Amino acid sequence: MDLDIQCEEISPSRWAELLSTMKSCKTIRLDDCNLSRSNCEDLCSVISTNPSLTELKLNNNELGDAGIECLCKGLLMPSCSLQTLWLQNCNLTSASCETLCSVLSAQPSLTDLHVGGNKLGTAGLKVLCQGMMNPNCKLQKLQLEYCELTADTVEALNPALQSKPTLKELQLSNNTLGDTAVKQLCRGLVEASCNLELLHLENCGITSDSCREISALLSNKSSLVDLSVGDNKIGDSGMALLCQGLMHPNCKIQKLWLWDCDLTSASCKDLSRLISTKETLKEISLQDNNLRDSGMEMLCEALKDPRCKLQELWVRECGLTTACCKAISSALSMNKHLKILYVGENKLGDAGAELICEGLLHPNCNLQFLCLGNCDLTAASCATFATIMTTKQSLTELDLSYNPLNDEGVRKLCEAVRNPSCYVQHLILYDIYWSYEVHEEMRALEESKPEVKIIS
Repeated sequence: MDLDIQCEEISPSRWAELLSTMKSCKTIRLDDCNLSRSNCEDLCSVISTNPSLTELKLNNNELGDAGIECLCKGLLMPSCSLQTLWLQNCNLTSASCETLCSVLSAQPSLTDLHVGGNKLGTAGLKVLCQGMMNPNCKLQKLQLEYCELTADTVEALNPALQSKPTLKELQLSNNTLGDTAVKQLCRGLVEASCNLELLHLENCGITSDSCREISALLSNKSSLVDLSVGDNKIGDSGMALLCQGLMHPNCKIQKLWLWDCDLTSASCKDLSRLISTKETLKEISLQDNNLRDSGMEMLCEALKDPRCKLQELWVRECGLTTACCKAISSALSMNKHLKILYVGENKLGDAGAELICEGLLHPNCNLQFLCLGNCDLTAASCATFATIMTTKQSLTELDLSYNPLNDEGVRKLCEAVRNPSCYVQHLILYDIYWSYEVHEEMRALEESKPEVKIIS
């Protein structure tokens, strides 16, 4: 049994009712429910008396250090079997880390800890690391985003990582680590016995100066399959270094996020080689990089390579125009593996959309989700999209948000939804103007075809 409540102001009577339910729950999720210290006292009792409880999510509640101290009394009980604990944005400080350290040291069942969005600071993390180094600690996932960590954090973190072979996931995004600390972290992870699978370092002050060490980590840790270094000023020179590690035979990368990394079309030669030959790579995000049409054309050539196994590609806001759409169309017509394509926020225009749809209609194409939001499309494209919606069986989700489709275009899309042969299940139309009459038609359509969600 699961309890999943979000964004609800829970009255005392409602809370009393929920407490009786919690006694037999396996999962309890109470995000954004205005919980406080007094609720933690009750939850402490639930944790200590419900041995079937394995997941507790309390994100975005003002629990504070006092609330966590109450909660952890239950976590320290021998009867507790909790495996996953989410405490993101709970107004915690370094003072909570003493209590959490005790839990990590004493509770081997706890394998997944999320404490991002709290002002733990370097002092708090150092205390947490002491708990991690205890032999009883079997932590597998640690999330520390937005925790006000700084460069000297790594000095304490590395010994903890090296003592923890169970650790699979480490998230440190949105902390001001800088190149020196990231280099130190990567060297430590190369030496560590942990079989790290996921490493997120978004917005950590990384430049090309760190990329040689990140590359070495990629070539030495075949367990690492998910790397995110978005929102860092890596640049083309840093990307060239990263690709050396990514192309190493030991590297088994599956998911690679490089959004907003100051990349240009100069990086696309190396990226194309990666996409075409790294058969483990399933997902790559290059959004918000100035790749331009020439860069996209190189990527499309890689997508046409029979060795390419990419399933998801993000190229939103990459400076693309109609000029590269013929190449995208050709790639879609030859690539059987690509399932998800985000190409929004580019000036493709109606002519570009028509070309993309030609590739989409090819029997080889198995695309399931297409995002063309904010691509300068008008009602002129909508007849083609209506055809796609009723003939392309694989396409179940279409996003045309932020385009001036107006009444004429939206009505064409609605006609496609009415068609018994419509395969699209989610039609996303955020921030598109239409008249009251069309609004009423859409509401009636949603009632008659509840299996199709029109999201606006």
